[in-house]
Amino acid sequence: MLIAGFPAGAWGTNCYLVAPAAGEECVIIDPGHQASPGVEEALKKHRLKPVAVVLTHGHIDHVASVVPVCGAHDVPAWIHPDDRYMMSDPEKALGRSVGMPLMGELTVGEPDDVRELGDGTVLELAGLELSVAHAPGHTKGSVTFRMPETADVPPVLFSGDLLFAGSIGRTDLPGGDMAEMLDSLARVCLPLDDSTVVLSGHGSQTTIGRERATNPYLRQVAADRPERGAAGAPRRGM
Repeated sequence: MLIAGFPAGAWGTNCYLVAPAAGEECVIIDPGHQASPGVEEALKKHRLKPVAVVLTHGHIDHVASVVPVCGAHDVPAWIHPDDRYMMSDPEKALGRSVGMPLMGELTVGEPDDVRELGDGTVLELAGLELSVAHAPGHTKGSVTFRMPETADVPPVLFSGDLLFAGSIGRTDLPGGDMAEMLDSLARVCLPLDDSTVVLSGHGSQTTIGRERATNPYLRQVAADRPERGAAGAPRRGM
């Protein structure tokens, strides 16, 4: 398994390229602000061919490079329907008036091919299996992508802005809701095995076990809902 990640743009949003191995097809997760050069560098370095872009949610710091990346490689973008409008109307998603400057000139809009995700969808792309969980709270259409354990890597959760190392995503923007966030943490994260590697939208890599022990929000929902425990085991983001 190959996972190449890098923080992109003014918000330091993590973009990931995932493939079975170097020299094969890949999926691109969350190509955000100024991510295109990093994407092209990683594709060249690892000799990868993208087949799709998949998005954890619709905030501009996660989708700003979707149009150029999809256009350059003629691939579709997958997003939850509740967040699809954000690609064309990022100001509304951030509670700004239309026409207000947003980090200078950004390419907004939809790529030519947009496909919608649903809770429980299993995407089979580039020889990978990505299980989708709807996880509202940061936005109405937030999702996570989970990959099963393989011979060379433990299970992986691409958590978007649901769960960070030591924190969670903010809930004070349009579509955010703390009650939904806590429910998503309990429903999506708590049942996972402690060995699950968490690759989030911002910040460093962590594990479910580490967050279960130290993250105050995950500790809160674990205490409130002990039945959600795993089998055998300051908020950020735009």
